[in-house]
Amino acid sequence: MSMDLLKTITGKVAAGVVALVVIIGAISWWRMEPATRASLVHGTGKIIAWFGIVLLLPWASFFIIARVGKMQSNLAAGLLVLGYTVLEFLLLCWLFDWSIQGAAGWTFALLGTLLAAVYNLFTCDWIAEKLE
Repeated sequence: MSMDLLKTITGKVAAGVVALVVIIGAISWWRMEPATRASLVHGTGKIIAWFGIVLLLPWASFFIIARVGKMQSNLAAGLLVLGYTVLEFLLLCWLFDWSIQGAAGWTFALLGTLLAAVYNLFTCDWIAEKLE
């Protein structure tokens, strides 16, 4: 009985926090200057496009992954993942006109690249395993 009560309370608190964040976000969006709003939408579009490329790149080049997987070389596999990650980082920099600004910008760029590296590692490993 007490576990159900805890789940209910937790669910209501979480729903309240989500509602509060949505309301604050909507008010902030409404009060924002049009130029700032356009800049945010433009940047978000670039980030979504980059994530799409990150997600598709290993799948589109499965034949390379299969070839490297048959080599049974950790060095070759590591270089492949590193190559994908460096290429994706350069693409991210290019999308933002080679001008990532401020500590927050660099933090998000590096965290995104780290996320891409982990995704590349797990995806390439899974694809190589399935194509052996």
